[in-house]
Amino acid sequence: MNKITTKSQKGQNVPSFTEDQAREFFEVRRWPDGPFCPHCASVNVYRLNGQSQRPGLLECRDCKGNFTVTVGTVMEDSHLPLSFWAKAFHLIASSKKGFSALQLQRNLGLGSYRTAWFMGHRIREAMRAEPVAGMLKGKVQVDESYVGGKPRPGTGPHKRGRGTAKAPVMVLVESGEGGQAHSRYIQSVDGDTAKGTIREMVADSSAIFTDELAVYNGIGSHFKGGHTSVNHAAGQYVGPNGETTNTAESYFALLKRGHYGVYHKMSKKHLHRYCGEFDFRWNGRTLTDADRRDEAIKGAEGKRLMYKSPIGGTHLVA
Repeated sequence: MNKITTKSQKGQNVPSFTEDQAREFFEVRRWPDGPFCPHCASVNVYRLNGQSQRPGLLECRDCKGNFTVTVGTVMEDSHLPLSFWAKAFHLIASSKKGFSALQLQRNLGLGSYRTAWFMGHRIREAMRAEPVAGMLKGKVQVDESYVGGKPRPGTGPHKRGRGTAKAPVMVLVESGEGGQAHSRYIQSVDGDTAKGTIREMVADSSAIFTDELAVYNGIGSHFKGGHTSVNHAAGQYVGPNGETTNTAESYFALLKRGHYGVYHKMSKKHLHRYCGEFDFRWNGRTLTDADRRDEAIKGAEGKRLMYKSPIGGTHLVA
């Protein structure tokens, strides 16, 4: 397959395929050892090459089911060309602060903002690691922040910190080069929620670093390395033995730049997907753009995201 690349306005090498090339592109990444049936997992499959058959259609000899490379992925039932999907995966996976639906609409030449918005969320669903591959280990930094815009005029004073109406997000980050991160939207910043999240995500052999917030008190008894806090209120950002939450704060700086500068709005309903998107790029920061894109495509396996428009609003459901 001869790959054609073009430069996006961000300067990235974005794949530009014919539809046949794009189909091969996805098949090679989803089925590196040859196609298998997404209905029954059989490898006893063959291609339907008749003139009346649509391109890329295969059939399973065992369950008799028909399928293409998009079946059983976030791309299933999409009417968009596969060449558009290849570009979209690359743009979102390689853009450090995210890629807005409006920009995706422009870059792909889509006629509808809603189509671009749904496409972006499907790709974020592919990036989202649920369940998480493994527990965080070593020196784990924990921090919390609040995501959301200022309240509308007439809605009262703009509170900060735990009194705000913004959505609380917690991030846990392994210290050191190549450390992994996991962030999530939480209902409230209280002791049960904070400590429960840490115990769920961090191996018992680890050490926990936080700021001075009281909700973390007592968490050290669950971990071999204990718990150390740095007192930001007193101007302390690095403890005597290197204890810090600076890496976790760097993660939040990136998330908030994406929020304010690219997406402008992250609703609580979809915040978990945005968190998954930023986790994905953070955890793949040592990869090339192309390798990160390919990992996102692999993550599309076995996931679906449906679009429903009930009376009273439009929403996504997994």
